[in-house]
Amino acid sequence: MKALNLGCGRRYHPDWTNINFTSDSVSVIAHDLSQGIPFPDDTFDVVYHSHILEHFPKSQAPTFLRECYRVLRPQGTIRISVPDLEQITRGYIFALEQALSDSPEAADNYNWLLLELFDQMVRNQRGGEMAAYLHQEHIPNESFVIKRMGIEAKNAIIGFRTQASIAVVDSWFKQTFRPVYRFMSDANYRREKIVKRLLTPKEYRDLAIGNFRQGGEIHQWMYDCYSLRMMLEGNGFIDVLQRSADESYIPNWNSFNLDTEPDGSVYKPDSLYMEAVKPAIDRSPA
Repeated sequence: MKALNLGCGRRYHPDWTNINFTSDSVSVIAHDLSQGIPFPDDTFDVVYHSHILEHFPKSQAPTFLRECYRVLRPQGTIRISVPDLEQITRGYIFALEQALSDSPEAADNYNWLLLELFDQMVRNQRGGEMAAYLHQEHIPNESFVIKRMGIEAKNAIIGFRTQASIAVVDSWFKQTFRPVYRFMSDANYRREKIVKRLLTPKEYRDLAIGNFRQGGEIHQWMYDCYSLRMMLEGNGFIDVLQRSADESYIPNWNSFNLDTEPDGSVYKPDSLYMEAVKPAIDRSPA
């Protein structure tokens, strides 16, 4: 089986072809997926991407799916994981109804679900309000957040709680070796200094926000099982099915530990999983 993992981050399998915007491993190819998928037609039996599609503007998402279709072999499988809009909104409605009955626990869950819905679409700085929430010394609904977000939230909470001591050392390093640190860590430092001099403080802040929002962190759209099925079928795929984290057309799927952990737990519990097949006869839009 020849399989492709797009936008893999640090979650990849060495037997697969793995692509990410940046690479820190010989097992990962660095490539900007907004420029297409750098392989010939009909190359792979499987194309997989997790929490990538929502980072494309809605108007560009079909183009990306057509690229996935192009590099798949006939009767190959595409598997997509995205944040599940239906799951989040149902949880939000339930938490809202409970919060209206003056339940403090439900109010905390309501506040978190609002962040899930909106923060990664509207934030203007890295991490946004979700990071600030996880950075609290005491998170009132910590188990609820971890249940919804999985190992990433748990690791973030642990990381934030140990960050204070790390930040002290990091600050000392930067102050002590400031000229060398800037030269090593930011090749654009001098250009940035010039830009700051040319712009007003507000203009510079606006430029920084624009650069951040074009940097790939924010969500550009959200999907439920209906909208994602319609988009897959509209771009030529057939046999579209909603899956669970451990169900797949892909042989030996769970052995790759992409949507699940080695202990069988789900990596991103807030996800919608969809699979589809490229037909033997091409049905993609002209």
